[in-house]
Amino acid sequence: FSSLITPLRSLSSTPPARAISAVTVLGAGLMGTGIVQVAAATGHKVTMVGVEQSLLDGGMSRIEKSLQRVAKRRFKDDPNAGEDFISSTMGNISTNLSAVDAMSSSPDLVIEAIPEDIDLKRRVFKDLDEAAPENTIFASNTSSLRIAQIAEATNRKDRFGGLHFFNPVPVMKLVEVIRTPETSDETFDALKAFGTAVGKSVVQCQDTPGFIVNRLLVPYMLEAARMLERGEATVEDIDTAMKLGAGYPMGPFELLDYVGLDTANFISEGWARDYPDEPLFKPVEVITDKVKEGKLGVKSGQGFHSY
Repeated sequence: FSSLITPLRSLSSTPPARAISAVTVLGAGLMGTGIVQVAAATGHKVTMVGVEQSLLDGGMSRIEKSLQRVAKRRFKDDPNAGEDFISSTMGNISTNLSAVDAMSSSPDLVIEAIPEDIDLKRRVFKDLDEAAPENTIFASNTSSLRIAQIAEATNRKDRFGGLHFFNPVPVMKLVEVIRTPETSDETFDALKAFGTAVGKSVVQCQDTPGFIVNRLLVPYMLEAARMLERGEATVEDIDTAMKLGAGYPMGPFELLDYVGLDTANFISEGWARDYPDEPLFKPVEVITDKVKEGKLGVKSGQGFHSY
């Protein structure tokens, strides 16, 4: 019977995901350049799109410096191999000032890593939808916006999903792959395969606010701020308790400072607006006040801690 079962199994097996070899990344900031780096380092041809030449030049310089650090660790006993790695990776990257013009290279995948402004994202994807090849998959790297709400601007909702990388992308090992109710199985499989191809551990999630990590992390940070407001514990004691009691590498206030109080507040305000009956999403006054004072965390030198 095994001789009959084997061919039947091969006939019924799921076809392999569509290979992604050419990628366009929108955004030359920290997230965009990180995604460009890991994609180019794993053999993908990547076009990085930025709105100014100075941003693209800065992004390319940042990528090269990051690759030098990687090569120093990975090829410490073979410097020539390290130089080849840097050269081949940089050779896989091209740049463009126009997202629409970049579609002429017929990318298999477009990843958006631009500011968290849903109207901006929709405008960009609407323009690209008209210019991109029909089979091009669109993905957003948003950390807080609903993928379906962004995809509404296009006519390829079945070829639209989420690829949420974490900062710094070359170091962090996770990518969340997000599907909307309209994301096709083929698209979802291709996005998961791409995440694996760039060396990340892939987790999958439905299109829920914050996906997995931020859906759990943001309410946790907000509740820590509420404890502070209620006078139940100090910043220092809450951070210490979570590090020593829960084994977390950072306390919630250290994490808020690292993420950026403006970013956390922006996410909270957006979720509260979309889900007004969910108390976990409500903004916290102590965070809002610090944002108004320009105390944004590590990037401003002052948040809940001083830097």
